[in-house]
Amino acid sequence: MAETLPGPNFFSTPAGRKFLFAALYFSEGAPIGFIWWALPTRLRAADIPVEEITALTSVLVLPWVFKFAWAPLVDVLRTHRWNFPEWIVASQILMGLCILPLAFLDFHEYYSLIVPLLILHAITAATQDASIDALSIATVPSQERGSLNGWMQTGMLGGRALFGGGALLSAEWIGEGGVIILLVAAIWFSMGLVFAARPHLQIPVTFEKLAERRASFLGNLHEVAAYKSTWLGLLFASVGGAGFEAVGAVAGPFLIDRGFSKAEVGWFFGIPVVAGMVGGALLGGYLSDRFGRARAVVIFLASIAACIFTLASFDAATNGSGGWEYIVLLSLLYICIGMFTAASYALFMDITDVRLGATQFSTYMGATNGCESWATMAVGRMIPAFGYPVAFAVMAAISLLTIPVVRRLRR
Repeated sequence: MAETLPGPNFFSTPAGRKFLFAALYFSEGAPIGFIWWALPTRLRAADIPVEEITALTSVLVLPWVFKFAWAPLVDVLRTHRWNFPEWIVASQILMGLCILPLAFLDFHEYYSLIVPLLILHAITAATQDASIDALSIATVPSQERGSLNGWMQTGMLGGRALFGGGALLSAEWIGEGGVIILLVAAIWFSMGLVFAARPHLQIPVTFEKLAERRASFLGNLHEVAAYKSTWLGLLFASVGGAGFEAVGAVAGPFLIDRGFSKAEVGWFFGIPVVAGMVGGALLGGYLSDRFGRARAVVIFLASIAACIFTLASFDAATNGSGGWEYIVLLSLLYICIGMFTAASYALFMDITDVRLGATQFSTYMGATNGCESWATMAVGRMIPAFGYPVAFAVMAAISLLTIPVVRRLRR
């Protein structure tokens, strides 16, 4: 029997579920936009080498890569009084406290203090991510997951836009400290919604003793590890996004190197990128619910590769002297990325055992972040040696190798 938690029932309708998870993902996306979008562009504008920027970014993404290591705590340490909503709120409080000092500290002068704070923030943010995803898997019907992921990505991208590209523009008026204060407010605003929700959990707390919960968890884990889909899903998550992760990691530096100003790059991340990904996510999630998850993922992945090959060919043909065509081509790419993200995340939810919502889905998401980390590092090494076109084309080709894997994935 499903377990009901007290509060207004956001979970009684599809619209309520979309609103709640979009808000939660907004709080998750805001700091990601600042750290992964605004910061690399600002560093490149200050003539920091691309390889150093990508090295810093790849380090900060590691907590998302390895969150599967502590995600089991979210599944096991659940009681009637401490469940997924409590995990989410506790993580959000720590996220804000870790990033708040950046409003008062100079990044270069206090680098040795700020980097550990950013890493701790990333760990708590990854824990929040695991808790939110576990809550969604335990409450949302499978036939809604594509559309729900579209709305979750909409919230995520809204946060990224405001504190990624938006941070580059607004810092001129409110200062770097003001941006950080608003960022903390964005992280904390959804805490009230979490406690106001009333989820009907498909996985109620059935064991009171910790030893019993641990034994049940280990048994479920052993069962899931025997599924072929588990390992195929991990392979796809680790490699499938290599093309767009590589291009996205250096999109800001790439545009700077092609003659665009920091303000123009901020505008690009704040409007075309977000609008394209939001529209793509909503459309891609809907299409994956309607026409089949794996089929949609294959089509969207092929579309991403086609966009990257076109961008690389154009850059090579113009010898890096193109103009606003770069914005058009990258915007088309981000539309395809939005479609692919919503559909592929729903696919990962489909092959996740509800009893291991935090652990198994976090493992898939950790693998996608691992893909981002190695792809970022790889493209950062290839660009100085071979140039942007070759580096982009190679990473897109690697992504296409995973299409046969997607076709073999089963729920």
